[in-house]
Amino acid sequence: IADKREGIGVCGWILVSLSFFLVLITFPISIWTCIKVIREYERAVVFRLGRILSKKAKGPGLILVLPCTDTFIKVDLRTNTCNIPPQEILTKDAVTTQVDGVVYYRILSAVSAVANVADVHSATFLLAQATLRNVLGTQSLAQLLAGREEIAHSIQAILDSATEQWGIKVAHVEIKDVRIPMAMQRAMAAEAEAAREARAKIVAAEGEMNASKALKQASMVLAESPAGLQLRYLQTLTTLAAENNSTIVFPLPVNMLESFRQKNRGG
Repeated sequence: IADKREGIGVCGWILVSLSFFLVLITFPISIWTCIKVIREYERAVVFRLGRILSKKAKGPGLILVLPCTDTFIKVDLRTNTCNIPPQEILTKDAVTTQVDGVVYYRILSAVSAVANVADVHSATFLLAQATLRNVLGTQSLAQLLAGREEIAHSIQAILDSATEQWGIKVAHVEIKDVRIPMAMQRAMAAEAEAAREARAKIVAAEGEMNASKALKQASMVLAESPAGLQLRYLQTLTTLAAENNSTIVFPLPVNMLESFRQKNRGG
């Protein structure tokens, strides 16, 4: 809306004067048609002879509307929701997905919302739909799945900048769901399973290597101390007896084995 407005002219003032005169001669009956009630969450944009009466919207409360010369449009200032239906989107890495979302917005300037755009709600819906497709088309599938918050903030900034001249304030944008084809889901699941199996094999191999190193060190220690080997036998016997009482193990001392070997060699 231009800041400078021309007057309504002489003919316009004559019509307005006649309208006032009509109200006066038909008072108090005319007062019921001239006074309008605007709710707290509403604003009224009043047109007098086709021109906006002032730069600011009227309300809340009582406003005076002259018959024949004045018309008004009510604008709801409460937050509106814009459900974006599922959009077929081709991501940056050539994966077809379906994405839907929701946009929360409200009208800050009733005059701009009425005078600058024919249908502010339809225009906001179509712009949100196009912006969602354009922004998500520049993202890969991994970025889309992992960075929903950042993408939503980016869409919100673009919408807020584009709808500023319409008197719209975009409060929040939320990406509700991302649907990918079943074949892609199975491929992603197989890839994740293979990655987990590879990590499990690496961990198992590292465990075997560490265990072999520990056994090597233990064998070296036991080789230096025969008495330690006997203690280890006794400890193993205690462990087996605690786990299974029906199992009885009689360890044979190593020195007896050495004596048997010497006898066999002598014989």
